[in-house]
Amino acid sequence: MISFHHKGDFNKTFKFFKRISRHNLRRTLEKYGQRGVVALENATPKDTGLTSRSWSYEIEMDNNSTTIHWSNSNIQKGVSIAILIQYGHGTQHGGYIQGYDYINPALRPVFEEMVEEIWREVTMSE
Repeated sequence: MISFHHKGDFNKTFKFFKRISRHNLRRTLEKYGQRGVVALENATPKDTGLTSRSWSYEIEMDNNSTTIHWSNSNIQKGVSIAILIQYGHGTQHGGYIQGYDYINPALRPVFEEMVEEIWREVTMSE
């Protein structure tokens, strides 16, 4: 027979979760949403500059998740120019233009800084 005894409770854990649920992260997410836009604007290769000026973000929050969506509104003939730059594309004359990974390197430091700040916010003592 296996048995165990424990002493203590989950008060600290419940306190932590209660503090997180009361914390409004929207302001922090807005800050990093805007930082992501600036990072993407700066990293986007510029021909006319239209694609680099076309970045925006939206924050979506529900009971189970929070998401920041970055998007680019420069759409030509139904195709996102930002995606063509990122992944490459064929040309009218049968050629191919190699993609250039600029989105991931631009957003990586934004993600890292955002994670650190949000973790500090939710783990701070009251």
